[in-house]
Amino acid sequence: MTQSAPTARPRRRVRLTPYALLLPATLIVLLALGYPIVWQVITSMQHFGLAQQFGQPPEWVWFANYAELFTSPTTWLVVARSIAFCLLAAGSTMVVGVALALLMQAIPTWTRITLQIALLLAWATPVVAAMTIWNWIFDWRRGLVNWILTGFGLPMQGHNWLQEPLSFFAVALIIVVWMSVPFVAFSVYAALTQVPGEVLEAAQMDGATPWQRLRYIIIPVIKPVLGIVMLLQIIWDLRVFTQIKLLQDRGSIASQTDVLGTYIYQLGVGSSDFAMASAMSIFVLLLTVALSWAYVRNLVKEDAQP
Repeated sequence: MTQSAPTARPRRRVRLTPYALLLPATLIVLLALGYPIVWQVITSMQHFGLAQQFGQPPEWVWFANYAELFTSPTTWLVVARSIAFCLLAAGSTMVVGVALALLMQAIPTWTRITLQIALLLAWATPVVAAMTIWNWIFDWRRGLVNWILTGFGLPMQGHNWLQEPLSFFAVALIIVVWMSVPFVAFSVYAALTQVPGEVLEAAQMDGATPWQRLRYIIIPVIKPVLGIVMLLQIIWDLRVFTQIKLLQDRGSIASQTDVLGTYIYQLGVGSSDFAMASAMSIFVLLLTVALSWAYVRNLVKEDAQP
């Protein structure tokens, strides 16, 4: 009995066309993002001040800038303050945004459209223009908030909200949340439209309360959207700069209200120490990766599952 020769498996052809189409865009992204990061890493290991801006060769100091930065108690105070503000702002934004998304799903059509237009206008307003209005609202001389509180009999006439760090960050929290809520509300509302209505109706007929439907049906379905939106909020709130800087310019003490963004600005532009500012920027990049690593690892695990 003759034994037949084993059949050879067909070789899988590698299609190069998709990779060739992606190559130009990939190179552009790598060049646009990679060059600034490489420049920051190199500058953070040099003595790079005002003289180097005018052509004097920089002096290599390697990790001396990082050692000086991380042995400074001011640095860790700013880091702790920034992380606390970031988590509080991101958490508050998520709570308010999800509540507005649920509200948009429950209210009549025209009321929902009005609310969506209002959120869209708040989201589309330029930051500087919005901060001009907010600075007037909390102005200590003729601000709207002080006028309303004084009308209720509270002794708030001439109260400076931006002078004390606690009230400063309370105002900053309100502004940052107000500017971020529309994005969360629209994203979560879009996810809510994908929740099967038949499942919710069946749960309601079985006696599930609104809270039970939210906890056991709605949240598990929209969990991926909640995760990515929360991740984006953490990244954005950790790097907040414009709102804090414009509030500081109204008369607060910068050393008591600095966050990571304004601290880097003070190191670079304020003190002309661009090497220390670069070292702090690299640290912020690593901190952002560390804070978002847990969610990224979850995404990788979910993609690896069959």
